[in-house]
Amino acid sequence: MNAVQTAANGVVNADTVFEFCQSAERVWATYAGGPIDRGYLVGIVRGIEFEFRYCQVEKNGTLAGGRSNCELRMSHDSRVQIVEHFEWESRSGKGTNIIQELRESESPSNPNKAS
Repeated sequence: MNAVQTAANGVVNADTVFEFCQSAERVWATYAGGPIDRGYLVGIVRGIEFEFRYCQVEKNGTLAGGRSNCELRMSHDSRVQIVEHFEWESRSGKGTNIIQELRESESPSNPNKAS
């Protein structure tokens, strides 16, 4: 997955690749790329909604983190999307990102890909 829409005060972008895993109601992911050197999130799924905490190291050396409440939905072309409403805990601000399922042919070239 990658971000297809980002908040002005967000850090992830289209080059940030997320790899999500789920077991029962637990969800976790690693992510990297664009301005993110390495990021992790962990959370709980309840139906089509979930919440998680995230922490990341940015390429400029900033350590950052926060929390998110999300909804799952389908895009117009039948891809899974996560609408993430985030709030920073390490800096001021909040916003909304949309993270979308990637097709194999769309994977951005990313040497730090989270896999």
